[in-house]
Amino acid sequence: MPAGKPSKKTETLEIRLSPETKAAFMARCQRSRRTASEALRGFIEQDLAAPKSAPRRRSLAWHALAAAVAGLAVGAVAAPSLARTATSDAAFERLDVNHDGVLSVEEFRAR
Repeated sequence: MPAGKPSKKTETLEIRLSPETKAAFMARCQRSRRTASEALRGFIEQDLAAPKSAPRRRSLAWHALAAAVAGLAVGAVAAPSLARTATSDAAFERLDVNHDGVLSVEEFRAR
């Protein structure tokens, strides 16, 4: 094929759009005096000509930070149940007169 002659356009591309998006696109094409095919071909050619950016990879530091935050969250939830100290145990033992492990209303009032 001669170098100056463009190749024939034989392939098609079907896309789904909302009616509002299609109407807005067609109106813009009409205002710029070009067909929808011309606009889409121009977009595709421009996108292909742009340098391809490498996908971003999450680093080990990001994973370590996420694990640390998750650990702190678990610790914050577990801390209140782990915070029972000897002083709180001693106070309960002092109030639980009959040492049944349950503080009755009478034992609480007698404090």
